[in-house]
Amino acid sequence: MIITEPKPEEEIKGYLEGFNKIFIIGCGSCATKCETGGEEQVKAMAETLRSWGKEVTGWAVPEECCDYRFLRRDVIRPHKETLEAADAVLVMACGSGVQAVAEVTGKLVVPALNTVFIGVTERLRNFHERCRACGDCLLFYTGGICPVARCAKGLLNGPCGGQANGKCEATQWQTDCAWVLIYERLKEQGRLDLFLKPRLPKDWSAWSKPRERVWR
Repeated sequence: MIITEPKPEEEIKGYLEGFNKIFIIGCGSCATKCETGGEEQVKAMAETLRSWGKEVTGWAVPEECCDYRFLRRDVIRPHKETLEAADAVLVMACGSGVQAVAEVTGKLVVPALNTVFIGVTERLRNFHERCRACGDCLLFYTGGICPVARCAKGLLNGPCGGQANGKCEATQWQTDCAWVLIYERLKEQGRLDLFLKPRLPKDWSAWSKPRERVWR
């Protein structure tokens, strides 16, 4: 899941300076779950814009903001006139969603959120980073715990000398050391041979940008 957080209102207000008619687009997937771009948050943003003297021409929350198909189905077709009437589109979704809206609508887009990480949901409003989308997954060798995402130093061959009692020095010993977690997990699974196996430097070519995948 893509974890997002709201930008400061003053930052958004600055982006919208000179634009008076605004259409708002949220996201029915990740941003709804994060409570940053669901229907409730979009309606609240509309009220905020009105308090700034802006005219909200309309709003929509597509099933997924990063999917061109849902944007056409949930935004373009049912809101064509109010969308065209807008000077700018305020997008309450992740960075991919903002770019998808720009490409599909051809309108000037304004991001309302910051994209912070790919994560898991522990419980409501409690998210944790778990994946960096590096393109070369090594979770089989690390017991399903990703050192690329969870080690503050990105180490791939075990812990540094700064961990203490299983905690990471880079976070002032507030978070778990990823490599201690990996060791304990592999030990439980009877696979410590993988922990002792040296790994070559990571091939970051799979992380070259921009990336795309097209299956036919």
